[in-house]
Amino acid sequence: MAKAKKHSNDSGVEPIEQPYGADRGGGGGTSWVTGEVDKEERKWAMFCHLSGLAGLSPLLPAIGSAVAPLVIWQLKADEFPFVAEQGRRAVNFQLSMLLYVTIGTMICIASLVGAFLIPVVFCVFGLVDVIFVLIAAVRANRGRHYRYPFSIRFFKPVNGL
Repeated sequence: MAKAKKHSNDSGVEPIEQPYGADRGGGGGTSWVTGEVDKEERKWAMFCHLSGLAGLSPLLPAIGSAVAPLVIWQLKADEFPFVAEQGRRAVNFQLSMLLYVTIGTMICIASLVGAFLIPVVFCVFGLVDVIFVLIAAVRANRGRHYRYPFSIRFFKPVNGL
């Protein structure tokens, strides 16, 4: 994977690597090309990732982790293509984590001894969530595309990203 050269200019736009080529037409290959993401777009993409931490607050437990990025994604997706891509990935990851926690909790409840492991399940998945969200937020703020590991694609991309 080739790295894009960073150029500093007065417009606040930094070159970044973008997947799947500039023309999103045919092919659907995975080659990387240089593109530009402006500061405002990077900021909203970062907020979209960080808003996934809303589910850790007592005000919006569990479901807030998926609703907050969904709201930002829907508000800014038409305005910023980078936010459309990163917001979709953030929502998919938060929904995946919610599903994994739910399945883990049901497995713990189903087993007699496992009922005592429910706090461990919440702590482990919560820690994994925080780590990957912070990595994604830093990458988005730098204008880098980030794909979460272990994420189910509930919302598929429209243009093949």
